[in-house]
Amino acid sequence: MNKYHHILNKILIDGKRQENKKGSIIYLLNQSLALVPGDLLDIFETHSIACKKLKTELSLFMRGERSVERYREAGINWLDYCGQMLVNSYPTYLSKLPPLIAKINREKRNSKNYVLFLGLTDAESNQASCLSLVQFQIEGGELVVSAYQRSSDANLGLPSDLYHLYLMSRQIDLPLKSITLNMGNVHIYESNEERTRRLLAGEEGVKFDLNV
Repeated sequence: MNKYHHILNKILIDGKRQENKKGSIIYLLNQSLALVPGDLLDIFETHSIACKKLKTELSLFMRGERSVERYREAGINWLDYCGQMLVNSYPTYLSKLPPLIAKINREKRNSKNYVLFLGLTDAESNQASCLSLVQFQIEGGELVVSAYQRSSDANLGLPSDLYHLYLMSRQIDLPLKSITLNMGNVHIYESNEERTRRLLAGEEGVKFDLNV
């Protein structure tokens, strides 16, 4: 069982149940995933991830593209519920990532914490960023990525966010040492509960519902 499957199993066994606007969930608070490159490879190879679309999505985010139509044209339809524009969301903040990456590659300072903050309070929003902070640090000539996520859909959002963080790390001219994702709330929607059990039982090709 890889580390991603382990957190799914832990939610099913130890999670509490809660009703919210999107439906019933099983959740855990304050969980962490610490992954080295081998762990990431194991997850990406064994879990169905739309790698090409996620790479395109991150590229559009980093260009600051806020029109949902542009994402739809690229085959990315999981943002359709946001309306025509992404307000106070990933494009607003990830557009600051390219100059930050350029700065890291230029300086490569061991003593410096390079931080990208995502999200503003009391701002108009139709899709508040679930990922709240990404921190890049250099230790012994290797890259250490740490991130905080306020809310994580364990079935669809979590693997995608891990892949985005991995793609960010690939743009920095240093070998990756680890990616650690700290999650304030990580959950499985009740509509995906049985399918999660089937996934953990070894069934291939399991598809999950998007809950928005």
